[in-house]
Amino acid sequence: MAQDGQVPAAAGESLGILLRIASTLAIVAMGTCIKALGNGVPLGQVVFFRSAVALVPLALFLAWSNDFPRGLATRRPLGHVARSAMGACALFTSFATIRLLPLAEATLLSYLSPVMVTLLGWAVLGETLSRRRISGVALGLAGGVAFCLPALSGTFADGALLGLVLGLATAFLTAGALIQVRRLTVAGEKAGAIAFWFAVVSALGGLMTLPTGWVMPNATQAALLVGAGFAGGTAHILMTLSFRHAQAAALAPFEYLSILWAALAGIVFFAEIPNWAFLLAAPLILAGSVVALPKRAGRRV
Repeated sequence: MAQDGQVPAAAGESLGILLRIASTLAIVAMGTCIKALGNGVPLGQVVFFRSAVALVPLALFLAWSNDFPRGLATRRPLGHVARSAMGACALFTSFATIRLLPLAEATLLSYLSPVMVTLLGWAVLGETLSRRRISGVALGLAGGVAFCLPALSGTFADGALLGLVLGLATAFLTAGALIQVRRLTVAGEKAGAIAFWFAVVSALGGLMTLPTGWVMPNATQAALLVGAGFAGGTAHILMTLSFRHAQAAALAPFEYLSILWAALAGIVFFAEIPNWAFLLAAPLILAGSVVALPKRAGRRV
């Protein structure tokens, strides 16, 4: 029996799982907003709004956690710059990928990042490559090859090849950012500070594109821009809360629901039907990303 004032372990884990599922829904909601914007708003402007608006729920969450503003202090400013720069670049390539590929395919490519984290962890951090993790890398790479088959056969739609390249770049940049997050976490940096400064740097990166020509958004575009930012910030908060209630190993399987949500959103909102290459690559990439993870750890963004 749980002591007074404590949540039973089973109930706490269930709450953590629900929060993790909600975070996957929020991530796909963000992608749906960006997809719906199409090419009507410049990419840098989209990155700015997604990042700047996300600062609002992040700041409110840190204040609610009694961690604002003191929780933003850092002893590793250059480490945050490196993590945030890679993350900001990943936003640009990710949003471009969403514009060029069906939402489910763009989401699936992002799940190559655990495979790349494994390789970068070995090359940069000197982590050991066990047989299990080598198997995960092999599965993930096989899925990536399967995803490329339409390009090799010349059946890719216009712009899809560029979307594939940008999707792979997103996975690599995300992996690099996650490696840097590991370094910052080991150095004692708080998750709130890492997320907040990432949003600040990304917003500045988007703002730097202002001279290239932004547009005055109409009411629908403005709502989608704000929605993307709010959903992105909320997704991070929900994910952070989920790890307070359940172990990463219990939460990791539910992260992959975002592929299902993305496929459903693509069908409902954009009439995107997954092709044969997606159906072939999806189980390989998902299996590779699961196997590549440490046994008792989940992926954090």
